[in-house]
Amino acid sequence: MSDSEAPLTKAGRKVPTRQQDPEGTRQNIIEVASQEFALNGLSGARIDEIAAKTRSSKRMIYYYFGDKEGLYLSALENAYAEVREGEAKLDIAGLSPIEGLKRLVEFTFEHHHQHEDFIRMVMIENIHHGEFLARSNLVRDLNVTAIAHIRDLYERGLRDGKFREGLDPLEIHWQISALCFFNVSNRATFSQLFGRDFGAEESQQRLKANTVEMVLRFVAKPEAVK
Repeated sequence: MSDSEAPLTKAGRKVPTRQQDPEGTRQNIIEVASQEFALNGLSGARIDEIAAKTRSSKRMIYYYFGDKEGLYLSALENAYAEVREGEAKLDIAGLSPIEGLKRLVEFTFEHHHQHEDFIRMVMIENIHHGEFLARSNLVRDLNVTAIAHIRDLYERGLRDGKFREGLDPLEIHWQISALCFFNVSNRATFSQLFGRDFGAEESQQRLKANTVEMVLRFVAKPEAVK
């Protein structure tokens, strides 16, 4: 219905009509669903609950995503896309290899700290042995790009004589992810076991600095790390 066709109130004013926004509706469903899946897992999340917390309905959720598994996969894809989008904005190609690697590690640490739902969804997908990610060409393409960026950074470091030879860019990515992931996935248990709040700002800043240093010392030649 156009504005000219909108019904009139008794005072002669046009009644505002809701503008259709299919992409906005779809994204709203994914955001709410991501929280539900992160909290309850694939089996525990309920479409009824998701619909109740969105601007949509069960019918629209099934229209956009087919079923709960389709919605779960879309939420996973969206989570990985957000990480890769953030990495793409870093412009590490314009930095020295040492500074580029440092910035990449800092970004990953900060992103994971600020997006606990992403960590939980990755943990849930590991419980499913990566079954749903295996269906996603999108995530596969996104991660090919991520490794290509690290490979370019590593090769520049080799040419500059700053990085050690014989390292695998995929394994560098693994080590960065492991340190940053553990900071979120095991923070609660470590805090309880050892009586220290590892989520406190001071602890997080120290852990981030330590993570950067560990990765740099793994990848860079000793004389390149000041």
